[in-house]
Amino acid sequence: MSQTMEEEVAVKKNKTLRVITGVIISIIALVAIALGSIPLYIMLGIIIILCSKEFIRILNFKGFYPSYTVILFADIVFLTLTFFHRFDMVPSMLTLVIMASFLSVLFKGRQPYIVNVATTILGALYCAWLPCHILLIRQIGLTRVGAFQFSPSEGLWLLIFVFVAVALTDIGAYYFGVNFGKRKLAEVISPKKTVEGAIGGGLCAILVSCLGVFYADLSLFQAIIGGLIITASAQLGDLSESLIKRDAGVKDSSNILPGHGGMLDRFDGYIFAIPVAYYYFMHFTHGKNVLVELFTYLGKAINVYF
Repeated sequence: MSQTMEEEVAVKKNKTLRVITGVIISIIALVAIALGSIPLYIMLGIIIILCSKEFIRILNFKGFYPSYTVILFADIVFLTLTFFHRFDMVPSMLTLVIMASFLSVLFKGRQPYIVNVATTILGALYCAWLPCHILLIRQIGLTRVGAFQFSPSEGLWLLIFVFVAVALTDIGAYYFGVNFGKRKLAEVISPKKTVEGAIGGGLCAILVSCLGVFYADLSLFQAIIGGLIITASAQLGDLSESLIKRDAGVKDSSNILPGHGGMLDRFDGYIFAIPVAYYYFMHFTHGKNVLVELFTYLGKAINVYF
C-alpha cells in the first residue's frame, strides 16, 4: 500500500472515530442535561477537571507550571457554589484563589513566578468559572435544586438551544471550510481555519437557531440574535484554545477522545459560548430588567413590520 493510500485510510479512520466519539459524547451530555441537578453536576465536574489537567499539561510544554492544587480547588468550589446558588460567596472564593495562586510559588525554588501565578489564576477562571455557567442556564426557571430536574423548564430548552447552535457551528465550519475554504481566518493561530468556514458555520448556527421559536420560548428576533452571538463566541473560544496550544507548540490538548484529541479540544467553543449565552438570556430575554423589556419590544416591532 502506497503512502498516499495509507494516509487516506488513516484520514477515513479518524473521521469515523470522530463521528462515533461525537455521538457518544452528545448522548451522554443530553441525558445529563435532561436529568439536570446532580447528574449534570457530576458530568460537568468531570469535564472541568479533565480540562484543567489538559490546560496544565499544555502550559508545561511551554515551561510554565500553574498549580494544579489551586485550580482543582477552584474547580470544585466554583462548581459547588454555582450548584447551590451561593453567588454571595463567589467574590470571597475568588479572592482566596488569587492569594493561593501567589502562595503556591512563594516558597519554591527559582521559577517563572509571575507567569505561574498568572496561569494559575487563568486556569481557575477559564477551566472552572466559565463552564459553570452551564448549571446557571439549566437552572433558569427552576425554584429548587433537587436531586433531578427532569422537566420541560425554560433552562432545559435554552441549554439545548445553545448546544445545538455550537454543534452546528462546528459542523458547518468543517463542511464549508473543507469544500469552499480559501482565505485563512487566523493563519498564525490555526492554519486550517478559513473565513469561508467561519461564515458557513455561523450561517448554519443562525438558521438552526430560528427553530428556537418552537421550543425555547424565544421570538424569532431573539433566536436570530442569540444564534449570532453564540456562534461568534464559540468560534472565538475555539481560536482562543488554539492560541494557547500554538504558543506552547502542542497539536492536541490530549488524546483522551478518539478523533477529537482532548476534552479541552472538544469543549473549547462551549467555554466561551455558554457564559455569553447565559448573560444574553438573563439581560435580554429571560431576566427582569429594562433591557429585557426593550429587547422584547424591539423584537415584537420587527416581527410586526416584516
